[in-house]
Amino acid sequence: MWSKPTSRTLIDDALQLHYEDLCRAMVRRGHTAGISQEIVHDLYLRLTGKPRLPENRSLIRAFLVRACANLGIDRLRREQFERKLFSGSAEEALTVPQPVIDAESLADREHRLNILRQAIMKMSLQRRQVFLASCIGDLNSEEISKRSGITKNMVDRHLRKAYLHCLECLEDTL
Repeated sequence: MWSKPTSRTLIDDALQLHYEDLCRAMVRRGHTAGISQEIVHDLYLRLTGKPRLPENRSLIRAFLVRACANLGIDRLRREQFERKLFSGSAEEALTVPQPVIDAESLADREHRLNILRQAIMKMSLQRRQVFLASCIGDLNSEEISKRSGITKNMVDRHLRKAYLHCLECLEDTL
């Protein structure tokens, strides 16, 4: 049923041909015209990332409508979750007690940050890059491996040694 990877030209042609139908289908499912267009554009981006369409050309429109409907459902669920998550008011947020930070703990935190900065700067360039990509860039080992051109095992080894190095340097302050 599924073809080998579809060319981008076929995806472009299919979406241009059915664009208005897809937008109307999303409006019928309760989305605004603007959101409907965003859903169709999201579908296009996903299809160009993994370019596959049904081999049977008569099924392409139905496939595209179903894919848009699924993206629309996902979008509605995410919006409902976000509304629930961010439903509090500013007044409610102000009533939440804030932790009190005294001058001593603030100075101690600054001291530990300085030690941590020095520890990071003592690392080899590659270990430092891997460590920062993980901690600050929020990348996992596989992503770091792909971007840096080293194996995943080497990335994991760098991360282990970097964390141990930081802990050793901070040992007296903990």
